[in-house]
Amino acid sequence: MPETRPPELTAPAQPESGPRRWTLRQRIVLSLIVAAGSTLIRLIGSTLRIAISFEDGAQTTLEQRPLVASFWHSCIIPATYICRGLGVRVMSSYSYDGEYMGRIIKKFGYVPVKGSSSRNPVRALLGLRRALEDGWTVAFTLDGPRGPHHKVKPGPVGLGRSAGLPLTAFHAGIDKAWVLNSWDRMMIPKPFSRVLIRFGKLIQVPRDATDEDLARYNDELQATLDRVCDFAESNVSKVGTGEFPYYRGKA
Repeated sequence: MPETRPPELTAPAQPESGPRRWTLRQRIVLSLIVAAGSTLIRLIGSTLRIAISFEDGAQTTLEQRPLVASFWHSCIIPATYICRGLGVRVMSSYSYDGEYMGRIIKKFGYVPVKGSSSRNPVRALLGLRRALEDGWTVAFTLDGPRGPHHKVKPGPVGLGRSAGLPLTAFHAGIDKAWVLNSWDRMMIPKPFSRVLIRFGKLIQVPRDATDEDLARYNDELQATLDRVCDFAESNVSKVGTGEFPYYRGKA
């Protein structure tokens, strides 16, 4: 069945930034990667058996916005499919990897905002701040683009303070996946796998939080991601039971 989107989410995406030049060979390879990657995500995603679980104090629906969302780079494939069509704004690095990932996620209704923790972070954070002011959720693959693995970076906490909006964090546990031998241990779900998305309770960072306070909120975000990761991985085998019924939110 075709995907459906709420009417307000069908507005055209804003440009990521200025165009970037690639060699002819790079452009050809990019086109092949984007076509193969988006097709793979769509084909595998359509077979997944998904459940969504919320901690007490977490957001109440997948569609709730605006929020500052964080998740680990390893579960970007199931997250891309499950949260498709919601118009989420995502920081996308200037690297070649960031370029093809940005092009892939655009095919699923996301809007890349160029920047990274190492290159033009201020410009990217300003773009994400504007997206939040316009009512959109923004998301960080928090240990990307190059790690360290499962270690929180300060971007979401600082953005939450600046925008006055709560932080949310989630993890996708997969019962059967190919795990790549890469820095992020990227998980590619096998067809018909069970997937459990676990959201942690919202974290509100006060606008008047000091830099010392931000360090504590950063630790809280790390603890939340560690907790939801453990929960999702430990309970994914129960997807489809009365405790974790299948998510039927999208066709």
